[in-house]
Amino acid sequence: MVPHNTISALVISLLMIAVLSACGELSEKQSKQVNEALQDSLTSTTETWDVDMEITEDGLKKIRLLGTYAATYNTKNRNETRIKGPITIHVYDSSGSVKTRAYSDRAIYKTEESIFELFGDVRVNTEDNRHLESEYLEWKQGDNMINTPKFVIITTPTDSIAGTGFVGTTDLTEYTIKDIKGEVIVN
Repeated sequence: MVPHNTISALVISLLMIAVLSACGELSEKQSKQVNEALQDSLTSTTETWDVDMEITEDGLKKIRLLGTYAATYNTKNRNETRIKGPITIHVYDSSGSVKTRAYSDRAIYKTEESIFELFGDVRVNTEDNRHLESEYLEWKQGDNMINTPKFVIITTPTDSIAGTGFVGTTDLTEYTIKDIKGEVIVN
């Protein structure tokens, strides 16, 4: 004779197997929905330490970026590289000379849009002694334009201007500040 506890355990085990096997089969439609949901959330990641990245266009060096660490995330909808600093970016002109240098604590590079976002202690220095300081800066590489909705200080050999809301060229020769506070010295 089989003890009562053993029969109960056997019946419960058979019931669990039946339930699990019934739940294990998905219809074709359900399987397709699961696969689509997984593909939307799948991310591939590449990590790099001691980053030394160059961006070239038509065989000419346009940018050299130096950083401590970078992680590139590739998803179905977006590709971006998050870079930790200190970060240094050299921007080259058509002759191959550095015309602008930018510095920040961290950055994000959005591949499809060719946009850099610089965060924390952002500084831009040009070869003709123009300087910009802010906490955030967006640089649209294709347009060669930079902007920030944040507070910014621009220093040139002849003046210093501060304000909130900035749009200008990377060489700081042309720019607009929305809310200006500053002083101009005219010789």
